[in-house]
Amino acid sequence: MNKNEFLRNIADKTESTIKDATAFYEAMVETIRESMLADDKITLVGFGTFVAKNKKATVHQNPQKPGETIAVKACKSPALKFGKSFKDSLN
Repeated sequence: MNKNEFLRNIADKTESTIKDATAFYEAMVETIRESMLADDKITLVGFGTFVAKNKKATVHQNPQKPGETIAVKACKSPALKFGKSFKDSLN
């Protein structure tokens, strides 16, 4: 399912327009992004928890040039941990 199919499905289930579903989707993504930038986590009971994990700077081997190393900067990495009830609903 791609983004357009997803938005069409949401619009059908909520009996709204694709324009409304798109506005909701964009607001949701922006809210999650802003929360992660502020180091807040979002917990949606029954679905999962969104959090930004801080990764430390590291040094790795260069896979294209054996023997050389690459410095990887510290960064934030988005993560989603699904809740137990959501995982259980898939089985």
